[in-house]
Amino acid sequence: MDQLLSKDMDVSGGQSLYPLHRCKTIHLVRHAQGIHNVEGEMNHSAYLSPHLFDAHLTPLGWEQVDNLRKHVHASGLSKKVELVITSPLLRTMQTAVGVFGGEGCPDGIDVPLLMVADAGNSNHPAISSLYCPPFIAVEGCREHLGVHWCDKRRSISEYKPLFPAIDFSMIECDDDVLWEPDIREPNEHLAARGMEFLNWLWTRKEKEIAIVTHSGFLIHTLSAFGNDCHPDVKNEICRPFKNCELRSMVIVDRSMIGSDSSTTDYPGKIPSGVDVPSDVTCINHPDGFSN
Repeated sequence: MDQLLSKDMDVSGGQSLYPLHRCKTIHLVRHAQGIHNVEGEMNHSAYLSPHLFDAHLTPLGWEQVDNLRKHVHASGLSKKVELVITSPLLRTMQTAVGVFGGEGCPDGIDVPLLMVADAGNSNHPAISSLYCPPFIAVEGCREHLGVHWCDKRRSISEYKPLFPAIDFSMIECDDDVLWEPDIREPNEHLAARGMEFLNWLWTRKEKEIAIVTHSGFLIHTLSAFGNDCHPDVKNEICRPFKNCELRSMVIVDRSMIGSDSSTTDYPGKIPSGVDVPSDVTCINHPDGFSN
């Protein structure tokens, strides 16, 4: 090198370096097209209509699910995901099991179904949980709460027979006590809820997680990130999601929220003790050479 670099000089070139065990890979998925998307695009006031209560996927939405499923398998992602988290609404659960679920119901193999046939006006065959990661429903990644009927969920007791292999144990109330007909959840509250959800992920042992959720949740949660990045990277993080779009990202535990230890680090020298770096040894050696 022509000259020594100052110890205060930033030589990272915009890169970041973190211990692997303080990182998780999350695969974010917006649900496929629902009946509310079609009607809402034509007339925004349709979102206020009770007939869109807990909107289900359209036939086009199921085509989008099938296409994403093919991509997930072709890319090898289906073998990497250790957990699937879904918002407990019909359209997100249909998307989640359709993309990450099993190949059907093999004869002679008794496994719980992720979705029974025709669940939620789907006109879709049953989906098996065979060779799949666990699925859990979590209220924290729901869409904006209140006012819009498409964002109100059914009771958990109604969902369980439709999605037998989804774990609903994290949802405390059978009925939807979070949705209010006259109060729409403020954007800043949704963003804070999103951050709470991401913090909760650090209580999970899984390192690679798929999350099937909603456009508003993704927009307002991700808007807090990328401000220290190149504008193009910020755009990659924060641009709105299309129906059934998947984006893979890495989250980093910079505040020691999680407690996992590394499974790949190795302590090195046996017996234990500090090895003096060669440059320090070189300075201390009478001939100026390292040992």
